[in-house]
Amino acid sequence: MNGDSNRKGNAAELAIAAEAARLGLEVWHPLTEHSRCDLVLGVGGRLFRVQCKWGARVGEKIQVRLSTSRHSPTRGYVVKKYDRSEIDLVAVHCGDLKTNYLLPPELFEGRSNVWLRTALAKNGQRAALNWAPDYELPGAVAQLAERFAGSEEARGSNPLSSTTQAESTTSVEEVGAHEFRNHFGYYLDRASTGAEVMVRRRGRPYASLCPPARRRRLRLSSMDQTLC
Repeated sequence: MNGDSNRKGNAAELAIAAEAARLGLEVWHPLTEHSRCDLVLGVGGRLFRVQCKWGARVGEKIQVRLSTSRHSPTRGYVVKKYDRSEIDLVAVHCGDLKTNYLLPPELFEGRSNVWLRTALAKNGQRAALNWAPDYELPGAVAQLAERFAGSEEARGSNPLSSTTQAESTTSVEEVGAHEFRNHFGYYLDRASTGAEVMVRRRGRPYASLCPPARRRRLRLSSMDQTLC
């Protein structure tokens, strides 16, 4: 799309709101202008303040410009970045791909730019990359909804009788595949202290990391069922 940043921003906001509505989300628009929040989305019974951005395709990557600037008579041009005290999520619309993305605070907070990669790098690099498909709006919304669902929904179809007391006291942390990949050491330490880490990709369970004690309990439980 040709035109100034305001036209692109308006187009991005409309495209994001339209897809959110198609996904069945509540979409709210602030009555006042010049705030850091463009939309408020209702996901999983919670409200999230969302800043909408236009994503420019550059080769096999999407560039998301995050910093804003304004001219002050006393301080000149003031550059400001986003943090989670102002917004909860950044939604991105890439006009070339006609695709929307949703970014969590750990990806945008304090940064001037974020790059989302749509294809493998020519040098074969995989680590420390932000894979665009991991943040597509439908999957990201599903992951948010699951994260804040009630304990009954999180337990799913497993009856209470199938959960041992030892397992019920194990905390479960849910994390996106990208964040897990970039902070593997941290989550490995969390598992060593007793937490279970559930990794989700595009909103679906992808892998899990659990402490050795729980893995041993699960193995023994499986053996008992086999013997019976």
